[in-house]
Amino acid sequence: MTRRDNINQYIADAIKENWDNLALTDFDGSSFQYRDVARKIAKLHILFDNIGLKQGDKIALCGRNSAQWAIAFLATVTYGAVAVPILHDFKADNIHHLVTHSEARILFTDAAIWENLDPDAMPELEGAMLINDYSILLSKDKHLDNSRHNLNKLFGEKYPERFTTDDVKYFIPEADRLALINYTSGSTGFSKGVMLSYGNLWSNVQFCIDGLSFLHPGDGLVCMLPLAHMFGLMVELLHPFVKGCHVSFLTRTPSPRVIMDAFARVKPKLIVTVPLIIEKIIRTRVFPMLDKPLMKLLLNIPLLDDKLLSKIKDKLTEVFGGNLKQIIIGGAGLNNDVEKFLRRIHFPYTVGYGMTECGPLVAYAPWDIQREGSCGKIVDRMALRIDSPEPSTQPGVLWVKGDNVMQGYYKNPEATDSVFDNGWMNTGDICTVDADGFLYIRGRDKNMILGPSGQNIYPEEIEMQLNAMPYVGESLIVDHDGKLVALIYPDVDNAKRQNMSDTEVADIMKQNIKTLNSSLPSYSQISDCKVMTEEFEKTPKRSIKRYLYQH
Repeated sequence: MTRRDNINQYIADAIKENWDNLALTDFDGSSFQYRDVARKIAKLHILFDNIGLKQGDKIALCGRNSAQWAIAFLATVTYGAVAVPILHDFKADNIHHLVTHSEARILFTDAAIWENLDPDAMPELEGAMLINDYSILLSKDKHLDNSRHNLNKLFGEKYPERFTTDDVKYFIPEADRLALINYTSGSTGFSKGVMLSYGNLWSNVQFCIDGLSFLHPGDGLVCMLPLAHMFGLMVELLHPFVKGCHVSFLTRTPSPRVIMDAFARVKPKLIVTVPLIIEKIIRTRVFPMLDKPLMKLLLNIPLLDDKLLSKIKDKLTEVFGGNLKQIIIGGAGLNNDVEKFLRRIHFPYTVGYGMTECGPLVAYAPWDIQREGSCGKIVDRMALRIDSPEPSTQPGVLWVKGDNVMQGYYKNPEATDSVFDNGWMNTGDICTVDADGFLYIRGRDKNMILGPSGQNIYPEEIEMQLNAMPYVGESLIVDHDGKLVALIYPDVDNAKRQNMSDTEVADIMKQNIKTLNSSLPSYSQISDCKVMTEEFEKTPKRSIKRYLYQH
């Protein structure tokens, strides 16, 4: 496809060039052609215009993945407003805070989410609209009511003949204009608003266009990751949309059965996911079969070994729809056993690396050149440096610079200053890089845990709340097989003073976890707790040696 130099130009041209093709589908629900998307964008632009929305004003989106979510987002960025995607599984008070902090004038949301929100807690909000049909949930402006009520009439007046490709004209912004504020999916109210420009979005999309050239107009893709997360928004929506692909959204929680059904019907060439989903499929569908005595025997016969592995690869390809060219895994590395197995059967997977602050792409390599344990090479228009005297053997903090790097944190100059140095941004990850430029993550400086759908969970934030609860001395939140477990060392002296038994202490800890979970998003809730009998091991600075307690 022809190279454009602006994300909004890409969106406009994709619509014009794929006018009659399917664009967006809710799995087992409604479908929209590119022409339908264009008409809905045009109607939302009329609405925005009539309520005096200006370029640079903020529009928040908080709901489950859907075609209408995607259209509201596309309408926002093509109008020149600033999109504020908010994860739908945030608690009400967190949504109130983010809508207010971002100064959003309009909120698109789901009915189930709106039920739990308090408009009085979002005083600057002028209107709220239901994502699935853009009906009014809240209006403090008669222009909003009138415009929505008369939208079809207003559309007919603006386009009296008929709406054609010639009518698709979008705002073309400067590269450094703010396009999006994406709040890092922290576990509590500490989320930081990452400011991404139109240039950041363009650079990410351009890399996907250049690097994933096997995707063509009309190709199907299943969107599984949250659209409020940059990995899903960029690689599963914006990039395939501008290529003229057909994106299907899993509007329900993506259980393995729902995902398998979607793959079988969409037959995607590209799958974008987090490690947990791939590992579950391999562990449940493949490993039990390989553990059978006859299979173990056959895998030790050299020629038969290759034939058998080839058959296993074919079977696994069928599980993913039978048309697979590549799986991109992001957010964290794969389990070693799973990665070794996938490499052994020459399965087309690769592990990339990104962060919200880079919108999100930092490193990637196609599966056929990717190296085991690596997350690829630095992407186009970006540079890296590692703070280490010998970056190939001695791990150091990774710094990045270039067109993907954010403008800073919204209304938070201190946090912005803390990660930038002369244009270089501190990723907070500990890495090495080999002589050929392949990057390896050796540790996470921020102890971040990856949630089930790619959400970032910062254990320190949860620990801070837990440590303030009755009879908790100190705590650690660890990831155990995809579930969060709280390790708690009780306030022993206080418990002794109250003559409390071990059972009573354990019961209080269970109650603490229940109370804590009521204030946490579903993806960062604690599934179990373990009461420690000995104090955690500490460094000389009295920090807990976290690595000793990771599973």
